[in-house]
Amino acid sequence: MASAEVVKLLKGTPMFGQFTEKELDAVLRTAKQRVFEPGSTIVREGDPGGVGFYLITSGQVEVRKGKKAVLKLGVGEFFGEMALIDEAPRSADVVALEKTDCLMLTRWDLRGLIATYPDIALKMLTELARRLRNTTQALSE
Repeated sequence: MASAEVVKLLKGTPMFGQFTEKELDAVLRTAKQRVFEPGSTIVREGDPGGVGFYLITSGQVEVRKGKKAVLKLGVGEFFGEMALIDEAPRSADVVALEKTDCLMLTRWDLRGLIATYPDIALKMLTELARRLRNTTQALSE
């Protein structure tokens, strides 16, 4: 995927939608492109969470808790965001349903970005808080 397309994709996600062009460019220079074949386990429940965050640029994945399929994610969606904050074990498996390309950002990458662009921390925390609030509300219903 061309970098202009990836910037557009990033701008369309809640996590990166508020980033400036300069911040998005820094994310693209820092992130690694990863490709996963169908059936590949991208993250495994219980594994250490330190590897990082994944933004799907093509393909589709399934989030599984134990043997139960919980959620399907596609282009522009992301997972592993909590790994950017702590090293707690992964809460679910994420498996590629088809050939899937992702941008991967590690916690260490994020720390470097925040050192250079401190405002991105607040922008990301706003999205993480929104997701936590939505999860809390869904659990209470």
